[in-house]
Amino acid sequence: MSIYEVFMPALSSTMTEGKIVSWVKSPGDKVEKGETVVVVESDKADMDVESFYEGYLAHILVEAGESAAVGNAIAFIVETEAEIEAAKATASSSGAASPAPAAPQPVAASVSGGTPALASQNGSNHQEGRLVVSPRARKLAKELKIDLKTLQGSGPYGRIVAEDVEAAANKGKPAASAPVTPPPSVPTTAPVAPPSPKVAPAPAPVPAAASAVPGQVVPLTTFQNAVVRNMVATLSVPVFRVGYTITTDALDKLYKQVKSKGVTMTALLAKAVAVTLQKHPLINASYSDQGIVYHSDINISVAVAMDDGGLITPVLKNADIVDLYSLSRSWKSLVERARAKQLQPDEYNSGTFTLSNLGMFGVDTFDAILPPGQGSILAIGASRPQVVATSDGLFGVRQQMQVNITSDHRIIYGAHAAAFLQDLAKLIETNPQSLTM
Repeated sequence: MSIYEVFMPALSSTMTEGKIVSWVKSPGDKVEKGETVVVVESDKADMDVESFYEGYLAHILVEAGESAAVGNAIAFIVETEAEIEAAKATASSSGAASPAPAAPQPVAASVSGGTPALASQNGSNHQEGRLVVSPRARKLAKELKIDLKTLQGSGPYGRIVAEDVEAAANKGKPAASAPVTPPPSVPTTAPVAPPSPKVAPAPAPVPAAASAVPGQVVPLTTFQNAVVRNMVATLSVPVFRVGYTITTDALDKLYKQVKSKGVTMTALLAKAVAVTLQKHPLINASYSDQGIVYHSDINISVAVAMDDGGLITPVLKNADIVDLYSLSRSWKSLVERARAKQLQPDEYNSGTFTLSNLGMFGVDTFDAILPPGQGSILAIGASRPQVVATSDGLFGVRQQMQVNITSDHRIIYGAHAAAFLQDLAKLIETNPQSLTM
């Protein structure tokens, strides 16, 4: 008899436990190699977990809605239907919370997902003789007729993600051609192998405020606990803040011109910051015990509030070199998938600089908390009409916004932050049109 243990995988570097969102398979169901078995909630996303083996789901140890530590067994898979009852008996005798030590021919691991905690996963996207591919990437590759075997995965542990397929589809096209726009994302609970009629979508998030009752204590979600850990971690970092007033008339004029083409103000601001960071690599750097880490890419994280509470920071990768229109399309896709909890870890934890924009809520000015692993974060307030003295000695009305940068004082000093803000203001005030080039 062969019993394969399905372990709770580590879907991010900071994940210590995961919550079962839903089981795609039920006990007794046939399981194909590479087929989604369960959906797990990690720190900031719901991710599908696939089987490495073909067989039958014999017994579920951790039910939907319950949590388990990374590395703990959450279910058993057996090779034949005849072994299901024996696996159930083994689970009962050994306790539901731990794997069965007496099972013959135990297998060390049997799942793949975002970032599985498996010794056999050494960074290659070819594991156990099969490709490790996200369901969305597999669907996109089929539609675009891309051979997955020719791709090198950029996701966690070498997993092939949708961006790898899109890059392969765009490779070799003329520079002027429009980038391939990814199709609407599918629910993460959809299996990658032959579809199962028993697939159930993950429950829609319920806003924390809507479910709260006066006098009631509502436990934090896995997502909110991750935010708490990050915020506490920042308390040990010495930071300082610098404010600056930027006139936005020219930027607002440009926005009116490009808004109809799908460009968002978020993309405009991210592009402006990224271009300015090219001149200030220290502001894009981060601290480590070994010294200053100068990042090779400029990846702009943008804070987004989630409907069910918490905060996530989707990343606009290489924002300094990606054109404004592609950047806007990417941002729209990132936000949609963030709120559906379908982002890959690399899409929210690879930022090198963060923007937090509360100006859309009418906030005049605020200070942002420095994210772990980054050197700076920029807080952006609302742009409002202000009476100002003009260069000819008269008074005029100008649209102005307040920005405040919070920086890690271990590597960045006041003069560095001030010079960055000065150059950012110069770009926005005098030459925002260059952002479209």
